[in-house]
Amino acid sequence: MPALTSIRTSAGKLEIVDQLLLPHSTEFIEIRNIDDAFDAIKSMKIRGAPAIASLAALAVADHLTRALESRPSPEWLGNVDALKQHVEGVLAHLYTARPTAVNLGAATRRLTKTLQAAIDAGRNPLEVSQDLITEAREIDAEDVGRNKQMSKWGGEWLVERVKGDGGSGAELNVMTVCNTGSLATSGYGTALGLITYLHETGKLQRAFFTQSTPYHQGSRLTAYELQSLNIPSTMLCDSMVGSLFQHHNIHAIAVGADRIARNGDTANKIGTYNAAVLAARHNIPFIVVAPVSTVDLEVADGSGIPIEQRPPIEACLVRGALHPFALDGNGVKQQATVMVTPEGLEGVYNPSFDVTPASLITAIVTEKGVAVKKDGEDVFDLTPVV
Repeated sequence: MPALTSIRTSAGKLEIVDQLLLPHSTEFIEIRNIDDAFDAIKSMKIRGAPAIASLAALAVADHLTRALESRPSPEWLGNVDALKQHVEGVLAHLYTARPTAVNLGAATRRLTKTLQAAIDAGRNPLEVSQDLITEAREIDAEDVGRNKQMSKWGGEWLVERVKGDGGSGAELNVMTVCNTGSLATSGYGTALGLITYLHETGKLQRAFFTQSTPYHQGSRLTAYELQSLNIPSTMLCDSMVGSLFQHHNIHAIAVGADRIARNGDTANKIGTYNAAVLAARHNIPFIVVAPVSTVDLEVADGSGIPIEQRPPIEACLVRGALHPFALDGNGVKQQATVMVTPEGLEGVYNPSFDVTPASLITAIVTEKGVAVKKDGEDVFDLTPVV
């Protein structure tokens, strides 16, 4: 199976794999402009907070590169004031695609800062544009390295935690929620990266993962990634987490994050809070693994995190390959979307995220290290890891 990736750039083209078609069909679609990027993020053709930020940044770089190469040049490249107004409008538009994912906001703010710094330095529109292109590509490029670092920090912390509780630190069983691997990032992953690190170092026995409905990021994407990595794994329905904890020795739950508040409250894919409550009941360590860019120090606690409400129809539909399998004229498995609820169902609750309070989280891991709460405290001091 080829190496998994969510974004690729080659021959002057920016492309993403349409994650709505995975795992039965791997189709790359070209992102030709800012509106294409916005639609891909909004419609969840690409998802995962780091991957969203990378696509937004690369789309801006591509947009500016095309403008610099076009003849005649667009009017907004005529002077720095026009350039500033145009770029700020583009960044503001992209940010609204999925506002809960703080990485997207961090990327747009970072580019805004680069824009202003270049203008303050007296650079001309072409130079300002080039500075933005360089910074945008760096946002994408730095993701893989930090993912590997946080995965190592988290994996080693868990091994020592298990040893401290009298275990061997080997043959670990770790559960995760949603998809936080290469398809959700620029490579390696965050929480799934921790699981991958344990596997690579011979410490993992088995990975468990929830289906993560209604988009099934677990059963479609995490399953696909774990298969490609030859990591022993078991899927479970979201409603089976409690049963898993009752009947199996689970050493930790590792999840990603779309936004972490200053006190450690964490917004992540819907279903994360359920798993955290059950983990606390069974005294299982609950680990959040996310880059520094996911920590929002401007938000004091989880009550200040905006929660995206998805269209109700999305909770009523399931998409997948026809079964028994049938191939189209190109030899590709045919897929279909089916409705699993009565037509015209009223009263559908469909938030994309929930917030897990810091009191239920055992450790928060970034590329800078591992944060744990002080004895007797319910919140984190994240200063050492941001």
